[in-house]
Amino acid sequence: MKLLFIHQNYPGQYREILQWLARQGGHEIVFLTQRENPAPMQGVRIIRYAPHHRPAKDAYGLSRYWEDCAGSGFGAAQALQALGKAGFKPDVILGHIGWGELTFTKIVWPDVPVIGFFEYYFLAQGGSVGFDPEFPSGPHTPFIMHARNAVNYINLETVDLGQSPTCWQRDTYPESFHSKIYTCHDGIRTDLLRPDPEASVMLDRLGRAVTRDDEIFTYMARNMEPTRGFHVFMRALPHILEARPRARALIIGGNEASYGKKAADEGGYRARMEREVGDRLDWDRVHFLGRVPYADYQKIIQISRCHIYLTVPFVLSWSLLESMSMGVTIVASDVAPVREAMTHGQTGLLVDFFKPEALAAQVAEVLVAPGDYAHLGVAARAHVVENYDFRTRCLPAHIARINALAPAAARPIAMPV
Repeated sequence: MKLLFIHQNYPGQYREILQWLARQGGHEIVFLTQRENPAPMQGVRIIRYAPHHRPAKDAYGLSRYWEDCAGSGFGAAQALQALGKAGFKPDVILGHIGWGELTFTKIVWPDVPVIGFFEYYFLAQGGSVGFDPEFPSGPHTPFIMHARNAVNYINLETVDLGQSPTCWQRDTYPESFHSKIYTCHDGIRTDLLRPDPEASVMLDRLGRAVTRDDEIFTYMARNMEPTRGFHVFMRALPHILEARPRARALIIGGNEASYGKKAADEGGYRARMEREVGDRLDWDRVHFLGRVPYADYQKIIQISRCHIYLTVPFVLSWSLLESMSMGVTIVASDVAPVREAMTHGQTGLLVDFFKPEALAAQVAEVLVAPGDYAHLGVAARAHVVENYDFRTRCLPAHIARINALAPAAARPIAMPV
């Protein structure tokens, strides 16, 4: 089969299925992206395209997002035309709709089926915006959010089928979208992400490796920002370290902003929170590790006695499901997207997002008696294996959808026996 993937940040949500298809062989796979210097993948032809247009700094706020997405979409469409002239026409196109890259695909190839990744409908209420009163939305926010959904609406008509990774994410969309969107996660490699009692992590400052025998607790986010509860974690941190004088915090993440506004403070939200709580912290036991290689991230979670996952109501992070797969005891914020994946007292522990002292108390309890909570990690892994495993659950569902849309002349993708 000839497959075209489109995602501005290669490989995006297609990491696992792309690797699986490339290893299977026998298919022609092209990946269109804006990403500079993408890591090559055997069996995949990666083509970089540039947006045709970017909005000016003073662009009108209500149409700025559409202008940006339309520029990306037209740039992608020109790349598709070049592919066509070079003799490539896909049997199926898969891509993320959020940056407008799929918008003009049907103009180039009206008869090629498109499966679009529907990640999030911009909500003025009930989502990330306006949830935390510490970061209030402005009077124009509802208008801006609604205007941004122009990209969602035009791509609902563009695609033949949509995909959302969780029910909560699908349900952010109006009910009129639901009949066209199937719900299935990208998939977690539970065969690779397992508990490992022998794992260790070298801490240069400490001068030795730490293991499960050490009292390690962890926090991870792509970037340390309010959407992922970084400010809540930092306010809980002094209480945890005070209650557990031998505990160490290992913190993974960048210092930029993936979601929402950037911090006005120099040094980002990390610097802001360090100023707020810094004089109450034992900094010798706080380890900011930055962004780490995936293998190192895996070991860090495997040695954790308690992993903290915080988020406002927003897109569920892979890291939550990956940590569950590795069998760690997790304390997470009690919000709807987390409750879809985790049940309090059965597969993890949920706490009020707005109560850092309650978060600290719960984490300290786990650190005091990790054996009393070990059953939660066992159950969490079993839940992820049953519901989110890439090979046994998610991959067959996605392949079935691709094969059902592909033209009869295309060779279907075969699942291994």
